[in-house]
Amino acid sequence: MPLPSRADALALVHAWTASESLRKHMLSVECAMRAYAVRLGEDVELWGITGLIHDFDYERYPNAEQGADVEHPAEGVRVLRAAGWPEAVCEAVLGHAAYTGVPRVTLLAKALFAVDELTGLITASALVKPSKAVADVDVPGVRKKMKDKAFARGVNREDVIQGAEALGVPLDEHIAVVLAAMQAEASALGLAGAGAATSTPPVGDA
Repeated sequence: MPLPSRADALALVHAWTASESLRKHMLSVECAMRAYAVRLGEDVELWGITGLIHDFDYERYPNAEQGADVEHPAEGVRVLRAAGWPEAVCEAVLGHAAYTGVPRVTLLAKALFAVDELTGLITASALVKPSKAVADVDVPGVRKKMKDKAFARGVNREDVIQGAEALGVPLDEHIAVVLAAMQAEASALGLAGAGAATSTPPVGDA
């Protein structure tokens, strides 16, 4: 089966996810994955849609108990496999949740794990700015927020650090890559600033 299109991936996200903030998170991860695919010479569309759909089942199956083979992301991966999605995508989606026990062997899986939590930290860093603009976020500011355990408590700092290490990218450089990707798509992510219009996601061609 050919790789599903971005339009297919976006339709899946919209069908399963009503939360605007969760949709924006998946778009943020897509941005970061596309940026890393370009940087590493990988398949930009494959990496982009992997980022886009990685949490599509989370709203229905949040998996508070962190079961390895139930709810998110296992349930979503069952849906993807039944629909014929590439196994590389399925394994990366399983691997982005450490509690599944699925090893992150491919660069695709390592990158997804590395950028996932970081996009959340960058988003939170932008939203506490007076401007609410990701353009006003910088690498030192993100590093400072990482050290503040009271800030964005839901973000797993160790995942960010371990993810960068697994990719072989210095942490500051890793933050810079993801931050620049999100800044380039600020409008689509709702991070262009207070009062700015949010555009239809232009991240890749639908």
